[in-house]
Amino acid sequence: MGFFSSLLGNAGVADPGELQREYANLLADHEQIEIGFKLLRDVFIFTNKRLILVNKQGLTGKKVEYFSIVYKSITRFSIETAGSFELDAELKIWISSEVQPSVSKKFDKGVNIYDLQKVLAKHVLA
Repeated sequence: MGFFSSLLGNAGVADPGELQREYANLLADHEQIEIGFKLLRDVFIFTNKRLILVNKQGLTGKKVEYFSIVYKSITRFSIETAGSFELDAELKIWISSEVQPSVSKKFDKGVNIYDLQKVLAKHVLA
């Protein structure tokens, strides 16, 4: 992920080993990280059981919110691929009966948005 892309708010793929080491204390027994994405400080992690959004707050990033979404609460999701003039792809996730997407994330062109869609589909449609 390029620095300029991350400044624009676009996420890039994070190293699963690094995520496993850094966030092991968040994982339940038998929970495994499948794929993760990183912005400047924020991270979102797809495990075999849930989606974890990590929001580092403040100037120092010491205050951290961990937001978990179990896959069964996701009612729909959409992906939008990057175009010729738009360099980012987008993911939107709706939870329960929400009218607006509860989660909306942008990805740089280095992210295969179809792989992300497969992870979501595997869990949400199961």
